[in-house]
Amino acid sequence: MRYDDFRRSDDIDDRRDDSGGGMGGGGIGLPMGGGGLGIGTIIVLGLVGYAFGIDPRILIGGAEILTGSGSGQSQVQADRRPGTVKKGAPTDEMGNMIAGILGEIDDRWTEIFQASGQTYTGPRIVLFRNVTNGGRCGRAESAMGPFYCPPDRQIFLDTGFFREVETRFHGCQGSACKFTAAYIIAHEAGHHVQNLLGILPRVTQQQQAAGSKTAANALQVRVELQADCLSGIWANREEKKRPGFIEPGDIEGALATASAIGDDTLQRQSTGRVVPDSFTHGSAEQRKRWFMTGYQQGTLKACDTFSAASL
Repeated sequence: MRYDDFRRSDDIDDRRDDSGGGMGGGGIGLPMGGGGLGIGTIIVLGLVGYAFGIDPRILIGGAEILTGSGSGQSQVQADRRPGTVKKGAPTDEMGNMIAGILGEIDDRWTEIFQASGQTYTGPRIVLFRNVTNGGRCGRAESAMGPFYCPPDRQIFLDTGFFREVETRFHGCQGSACKFTAAYIIAHEAGHHVQNLLGILPRVTQQQQAAGSKTAANALQVRVELQADCLSGIWANREEKKRPGFIEPGDIEGALATASAIGDDTLQRQSTGRVVPDSFTHGSAEQRKRWFMTGYQQGTLKACDTFSAASL
């Protein structure tokens, strides 16, 4: 992926030099469903196996945090500690690339929203190492993988995740790894788009009324596959804006990552069996299919996973 001419975004909080992690002890723990996959959690034994998405405390019963009410928010406030935070586009290689990716994502979605008479305001990215304060989403840890926090409109990234992608995921080398990073960030920005369009709050209500964990999980899969599709839309629009920014092997690298973080792949590697009812992100083939749908068609209408009869 060529990104030298990308616009660098200043909407970044860089906490990587905060040795204290920006957060004291306690905080909100990461819930794990019995036998299932936690959203955005490392689950593979002996492999990396990240599954990125929305913070797990937001959807499937997270309305209290979404609305900013309840004791959870008080606990987060109590855990806040002063730390080293640099604002603006970082100058190191990794931070510079992330700032460029975010700048281009914001520009393309601004154009898409303007075309339909809407206003787009981009998310902030919080870069950290190991652990940090996740605001109204509680404690952010590297083990959770990249995730989006809807009430604060922030994306949390431990940059060590991308180094793991480079060293652990097969099929990701050189330029392809950079585009894979772009795919991941664009996926999180896709959740931000869903938030702005009112999709996330609506799905939260539907999940609370679903009556079963299986039904709630099925809705979550559609949320995540739509975010994959929206990531593909960004790649489509960026390629039209900057022909040649995608280099040979880039798409294949992103699809290899999508396959590696499919729920079926993660479950098979961690437990030796696949339980479709516990899926929260979609299978490897579904994730690849929906990214390519967005990439090939480049329209919001094409990414309507909620109306699709088959995923």
